[in-house]
Amino acid sequence: MITSNTSSTRSAACRTALIALGFACSFAIVLLPALRAADSAAVPQADKAPTLPLTSTFEKGTAGEKGGPYVLKLTNTSKDSLKVTAKILLSVAFHMGSKHWDLPEHAIDPGQGWSISDLSAGDKITLTAKGFAPLELVVP
Repeated sequence: MITSNTSSTRSAACRTALIALGFACSFAIVLLPALRAADSAAVPQADKAPTLPLTSTFEKGTAGEKGGPYVLKLTNTSKDSLKVTAKILLSVAFHMGSKHWDLPEHAIDPGQGWSISDLSAGDKITLTAKGFAPLELVVP
């Protein structure tokens, strides 16, 4: 009578393959953060858009029709006029109301300001202008 050892040979080969696959996966997981850091370091700073030259302050205001007691005051600190648009993601939205406001383009001359009122705590404001990186603010 002849007995076959193919089942033990197969199980040993499968076990070895699983161990090798486990080492390969753990090696990839360990190296992933280093690869991401290398990718972010590879992006030159010159390719990023400059920051928007605006200073911002939040002040208490009176509650308006849209329900917010805060006012965002922006001041243009550059020597050129800026055309800025604003998108406001509301922290509290009503069922039938919009969850965000899109404010049209507004020109801000050098040294001048723009006030955005009727803001609530937690509202997120994204300011954009051509040639600049978006500026994101959150009402305190």
